[in-house]
Amino acid sequence: MSTPTIRYYWEDLQVGSQRDLGSISPTREEILAFAGQFDPQPFHLDDEAAKASVFGALCASGWHTCAMAMRLMVTNFLHEAASLGSPGLESVKWLKPVYPGDTLNLRHSVLESRPMSKRPDVGLVRTQWAMFNQHGEQVLHMEGYGMFRRRHPGAPVADGPAQAPTNA
Repeated sequence: MSTPTIRYYWEDLQVGSQRDLGSISPTREEILAFAGQFDPQPFHLDDEAAKASVFGALCASGWHTCAMAMRLMVTNFLHEAASLGSPGLESVKWLKPVYPGDTLNLRHSVLESRPMSKRPDVGLVRTQWAMFNQHGEQVLHMEGYGMFRRRHPGAPVADGPAQAPTNA
């Protein structure tokens, strides 16, 4: 696999910017396969158990929903970004169940951005991931951090992206 061209560096991830990162539709078979391997709870594996649950029908694991969001993020953004990984998430919320055949759309928003103090070649970005089903209902909310290589390591912050206000 060839290395894609880097189009997005830390400086390109402006506070307030949003990206639509495409859509994905989980099949029944994909939901069963993921649940069977990683989250074998009855409402993810068995129609009758799911029908009797609060979900009312077979639904995807929340972790599967997160994995689908990650797939969209990598395919439609990170493959072209100077991404250096993530130090973690602040929150994950599964707001609505995801059913076989749902069409999920992912929106990525930049909330905060700052250069890393001990790594002048790296910028830290706090983002929100919002995933919606075909009815416009939000099914997933995640907030967390990403690290990105800087195009201009050590450049003054005034030359970088706008920053969210701090309480410090």
